[in-house]
Amino acid sequence: MMAAFLDMGGYAAFVWPAWLLSAAILVAVSVSSVRRLRALERELAEAEGGRDPHS
Repeated sequence: MMAAFLDMGGYAAFVWPAWLLSAAILVAVSVSSVRRLRALERELAEAEGGRDPHS
């Protein structure tokens, strides 16, 4: 039963790579967004006089 699910009705060669690519893109976008947010918070803190953005 599990083998049939993993085979995806014969379309596993298309389904699994597409799923993995989508997951990788979502992770990359999330990491990029968090890094950009932190950089902007640092830039804002410097502009406001060096205060810590997390206090």
